[in-house]
Amino acid sequence: MARNTTKNKCCRGHQKAISKKKSHSGIESGHRNYSLYVNRVLKEVVPQKGISSRTMDIMNTMINDMFERISTEACNLMCYRKRCTLTPEDIQKAVYLLLPEKLAKYAVAFGTEAVQRYVRS
Repeated sequence: MARNTTKNKCCRGHQKAISKKKSHSGIESGHRNYSLYVNRVLKEVVPQKGISSRTMDIMNTMINDMFERISTEACNLMCYRKRCTLTPEDIQKAVYLLLPEKLAKYAVAFGTEAVQRYVRS
């Protein structure tokens, strides 16, 4: 039986092999921890409430999963357009494809505002 090798075609015909390193620990490498940010948002919305560590782990996993889905879809869109540069439009289209209509609209609006604030500072 033939080996299944995953290839990622670059727009100009170059091929790069994708390799995933397996970590030996329980935590996957390359994934960020968003607990500080989740706590900040929670305290802004409901100052008197807290969040358990188990729930925080679930939130962190969900955020990392959504980030990975959006980035994968944006990369696919970039390749469909035969471009080698990821643009904000690719990311916005990926969000619209992955999230429900109203949630995607809010996500793009807040994301655009956050980027503009970052650029201004």
